[in-house]
Amino acid sequence: MRPAIILFAKAPLAGNVKTRLQARLGAEATLALHEAFVLDMLDKLLTLSELADIELHTDTKTDVWRRAKVTGRVQVAGDLGLKMLHALSTALARGREQVCIVGSDAPTLPAAHLRALLSSPADVALGPCEDGGYYAIACRRTHAAMFQGVRWSSAEALSQTERAARACGLSVERGPGWYDVDRPEDLPRLLQDGDLPARVRRWFMQSSGDTRTSRCPEASAPAEGNMPRRRPARVGPPRRS
Repeated sequence: MRPAIILFAKAPLAGNVKTRLQARLGAEATLALHEAFVLDMLDKLLTLSELADIELHTDTKTDVWRRAKVTGRVQVAGDLGLKMLHALSTALARGREQVCIVGSDAPTLPAAHLRALLSSPADVALGPCEDGGYYAIACRRTHAAMFQGVRWSSAEALSQTERAARACGLSVERGPGWYDVDRPEDLPRLLQDGDLPARVRRWFMQSSGDTRTSRCPEASAPAEGNMPRRRPARVGPPRRS
């Protein structure tokens, strides 16, 4: 059975998403940015539909982001480890050869990075983020204790996941790294990224015309023809860590 790529996202409820950004942006602007992240990521994942089936798993039931080629499901209750373990194990038990969960906090993530994780022969392939977490996890096998002891949203989440998975007898590889957007200080870097997806770009342009712009650091978006171009990241096969 084909692999599956599962996008994990919180349902679009003001005050319940990207809480570390809300103090700077406010609940409504943060919600709009969250929705842009999710919709742009869905568009990106659908470009990989020749490799995998696409699913969207939200923390509560919502039809807001319904897509014809995307299967929607609701995450189980519990912490992030329990939610991911259930989603991964259930999909593998249905006969999937590999399952990849990706978050919505890395809107400029190259699709090639996800292809690299899907090409890994390891039981567990992780896409590392610069802050010590990870933007995606791809699994061919799981274990009930593979997330045991992981402190989520910490600088040790990646290394602790690797340790826990190896302690369960699972092989582990790291794929290419990227950055995510969790804090107000991440926004200027995102703005200067040369590969801003459409909805995120639109959010910045609307923010630049808002009288409350001071809440969004460096919110003036460059003109369409003047967007800085970033040298493409080198993407190779995942490496064993």
